Amino acid sequence: MTLVLGIDLGTSGAKSVLVDAHDRVIAEASAPLPLSRPQPLWSEQEPQDWWHAVVTTLDALHAAAPNEMAGVGAIGLSGQMLGVTCLDASDHALRPAMLWNDARAGAECVIVEEAVPDFADLVGCRAMVGFPAPKLLWLVRHEPQLLAKTRRILLPKDYIRLRLTGTAASDRADASATLLMDTRAGTWSPELLAACGVSAEQMPTLIASDEIGGGVRPELASRWGLTANTPVVGGAGDNMCGGVGAGVVEAGMASISLGTSGVYLVANDAFLPARGQGLHTHRHAIEGLFAQNGCILSAGAALSWVARLVGAEDVSALMQEVEAAALPVDETPVFTPYLSGERTPHDDAGLNGAFSGLNPGTTRIHLVQAVLEGVAMALADCHEALISTGAAIDEIALVGGGTSSRLWTTLVASAIGMPLRRSQAAAVGPALGAARLARLGIGGPLIADGAEQEDERILPKAAMAEALAAKKARFARHLALR
Repeated sequence: MTLVLGIDLGTSGAKSVLVDAHDRVIAEASAPLPLSRPQPLWSEQEPQDWWHAVVTTLDALHAAAPNEMAGVGAIGLSGQMLGVTCLDASDHALRPAMLWNDARAGAECVIVEEAVPDFADLVGCRAMVGFPAPKLLWLVRHEPQLLAKTRRILLPKDYIRLRLTGTAASDRADASATLLMDTRAGTWSPELLAACGVSAEQMPTLIASDEIGGGVRPELASRWGLTANTPVVGGAGDNMCGGVGAGVVEAGMASISLGTSGVYLVANDAFLPARGQGLHTHRHAIEGLFAQNGCILSAGAALSWVARLVGAEDVSALMQEVEAAALPVDETPVFTPYLSGERTPHDDAGLNGAFSGLNPGTTRIHLVQAVLEGVAMALADCHEALISTGAAIDEIALVGGGTSSRLWTTLVASAIGMPLRRSQAAAVGPALGAARLARLGIGGPLIADGAEQEDERILPKAAMAEALAAKKARFARHLALR
């Protein structure tokens, strides 16, 4: 029985999963990642830390399931999107990678858009902070000597591919979000590259999400008990892989990811460029489909923040306290989760988070639940923005670690006003999606034949929806007061 391996390089950690022929996750391992914010608006990680985290997960899988690792037929990669990794001629990182939630390049967004006529029609969205194109122009303007030494510019998961295989390649789905690619054509755009001060020679080869883009180096294959030159397919960004892991493989299907950020993805068979509301359209990992995206920058990140604020070392235990308290929504404060600015629907790096409606009876549990509610209302803003474009949403699947909370997912369903579908593998959705693409790359089915489906439906609650709707005006008032 051929197994496949999915590797997901997230922001807070790396996760690797072994998946059998029935799409069952039979083994998994994870490792945490540090994040640095050396200046206001900056967000960075060391690429070497990414590699160490991935190696840690694969070492753990080999130790726990050596026979299964020996049966791996292919590997798929998923990863946090939009990171800029600059490597020298020896493939050493020249600086920490600039991440998706790095907001330093606001001025460069304007310059990039003005340099390319009908920018959004070419790439799928407006230029926004956090995306690679303006960040590269920021490097041109602020660290030109570094960029001159740069031999390769890679996305985070593609740095892992380079370390695994020696191949510098990127899939067209993840690469379409760099804002350096002609999204329809699936090729790097000379016009966009020139506007950002980089060359085609610095960019990786583009391949399909299910296309083999190298084999595992012999010494690494030996370390993990893999077959020599185990194929590594293109994979995709974590948003697209999360969709594949949740079964979002046809137009009209959608997923909501509750990870470090919150992402609302809608699969569409037409390319619908986004020209406002912080929306963005890229290629999906499924050939012929595009992915319309709304994104809130602080979902799980906001939960982690409030846990630190209230002195909780164990976020899972804190969530159990909140669930057990069963506080009515109308008794909690209002929280706007703009801790790192916001993308959808505001496209404003200067927005701030805020609590309102505090009183002497407010407890730590009230604050934590308010954060969950704030994220749910922000995702409802994404829903409204997507619907306003004409997006047809038939069903919504849940992806990400936050989906393990019944309270949080019910808040999201109630805020949006639609039922949500949660599978047992929701927490490992991007890694599962990467594994599925790996299987497709070696001639197997994308979705396993006879895959066991044990999905749970999360239904909106009328009273909760009414209370959240009543809070929405106070939620929106924060924008007028800033």
